[in-house]
Amino acid sequence: LSLMAAVGMVAFLSACGDDDDSPAPVGGDENENVVVTENITANTTWTSDNIYELGGRISVESGATLTIEAGTIIKGQAGTGSNATALVVARGAKLDAQGTSSAPIIFTSVADEIESGMIASPNLDPDLNGLWGGLIILGNAPISADAASVQIEGIPPSDVNGLYGGSTADDNSGTIRYISIRHGGSNIGEGNEINGLTLGGVGSGTTIEYVEIVGNQDDGIECFGGTVNISNALVWNQGDDAYDMDQDYTGTIDNFIFIGGADSDHAMELDGPEGSQDNGGFTLRNGSLKGYNDGGVDGGEYIDFRSGVKASIENCYFFNFSEDSDVELDNDGVAANWLDESLSISDLQFDVSHLSAGNLTIEAIFADKGDDADDAFTTRVPGASIVTTATVGADKTKFTGWTWADANGELASF
Repeated sequence: LSLMAAVGMVAFLSACGDDDDSPAPVGGDENENVVVTENITANTTWTSDNIYELGGRISVESGATLTIEAGTIIKGQAGTGSNATALVVARGAKLDAQGTSSAPIIFTSVADEIESGMIASPNLDPDLNGLWGGLIILGNAPISADAASVQIEGIPPSDVNGLYGGSTADDNSGTIRYISIRHGGSNIGEGNEINGLTLGGVGSGTTIEYVEIVGNQDDGIECFGGTVNISNALVWNQGDDAYDMDQDYTGTIDNFIFIGGADSDHAMELDGPEGSQDNGGFTLRNGSLKGYNDGGVDGGEYIDFRSGVKASIENCYFFNFSEDSDVELDNDGVAANWLDESLSISDLQFDVSHLSAGNLTIEAIFADKGDDADDAFTTRVPGASIVTTATVGADKTKFTGWTWADANGELASF
């Protein structure tokens, strides 16, 4: 609020307005703060000559479209519990956030001194997390849960804008291109965190491509059901899982990167249906995934297959993980899916040349944890190999020039 004081006694501005109206800046100079304290109920545009500060949990409500210009910076105030800040795109609303490779849209914390035209933060480290919430997009596409629509994690049950799920597979929640989401993941309670990018029941009519998540306390990208496709995604320094799929997600994630941090857990944590719906699974393909290796141990896990998941994992390269990193079938149900080929793996490559002990072979890396089906990976051998030079993986050029990871030199080893 010191910046507000410096420009005079000006009331906090809501980002709401009449159709196609944009909020006025505080003062006349570039990069003034516009503090957003009310939900967005009409078509609104956020412009790149301002920095927008989320003063709480701000929802774009059904029927409204929030347009964010290329190069715009959005900063979330600090807050935890029911006061955790986030931008929520409710069912029936749209987000049109189309950055460019030369002017990405950046979501970050108010503690970040970044200004327009910058890519890297001038004062925050890329592993700092939990300073605000994150971006949550909710839609009307099918999910598999206790009901046709449920409340998203990270949003209190009292907020009806947190509902997601429905029957519209091609539901359209808008367009997201060239965005970077940083330092998020505030908790609202035990086991109830906000991911960097949360997608609940988001439909295939939505466009999501060129997305970077940096330093999130919980997962990087988590899909709760839905049918949306995602391309050119990068997750760096998350505190839990990089890519987490739940509730019968049925889209495709293509060309993706994971860069592990000291607190990162799984590169992929993949769950199946929670209810009766079973639409056949999702696809993750063309990924390059780098673990955090600290003397051979504590580098996180490769993949955890859970809860009857059905999926296809294709053309992925894993390197720099630890000696005890593995690919797990978590239970007998998912082991059965492996055996009946509703769960498949093809062209997975593992570079373990940096290790001198531990999981050095495909047989050691692939671990069946089921109580009764201990030989699933022996009965049906995974399509995987040990390599020293990758022939599969992500195209890192899709992330050059606009990501903090690239600016920090993190893509040099890919």
